[in-house]
Amino acid sequence: MPGPTFLSGDRIDLRTVEEEDLDFLQATVNDPAVRPTIGGHSPVNGHQEREWYEERASDDDHTYLLVCRDGEPMGIVSLHPKDSTGVNGEIGIFLAEEFWGEGYGTEASRLITDYAFRERRHHRVVARVFEGNVGSARIWEKLGFRHEGTHVEAEFVDGEYVDVEFYGITEDEWFDRDG
Repeated sequence: MPGPTFLSGDRIDLRTVEEEDLDFLQATVNDPAVRPTIGGHSPVNGHQEREWYEERASDDDHTYLLVCRDGEPMGIVSLHPKDSTGVNGEIGIFLAEEFWGEGYGTEASRLITDYAFRERRHHRVVARVFEGNVGSARIWEKLGFRHEGTHVEAEFVDGEYVDVEFYGITEDEWFDRDG
């Protein structure tokens, strides 16, 4: 059962990650459809997922929230400091394949971006998208992030070198887009 709600949207809640969520997360990051979208290279076993939970999900500098609809886990969204100054943050997200294309990723990304600026006091937020992940690129474009550049053949994913697209938005741009 996911933890308490931390941020609420119209159709989803972002909840704390709890030990009971590890089986869902392990299954999702190992899913052959999801793995290439997050740059997964190796299988993640239960011990590794537990280590991630104990070391990273509890770290004050990193925010990991379970994306849930009516208490059902759908994926995870994260916010990490991108540098030691705290000026820049990086968002990551993945959803289980059955939840793709329904706008849940956009809503979760909007909630975590707003949190990054309002509560974590980041000035700039970035997101990376692996080549071919059209849905992820669409999320950032819908939210007003600009395409900042392409790192050519920067990652090895699913047996080939792929480009990594970078998207970003500043605090002023984020709040100005609402009018």
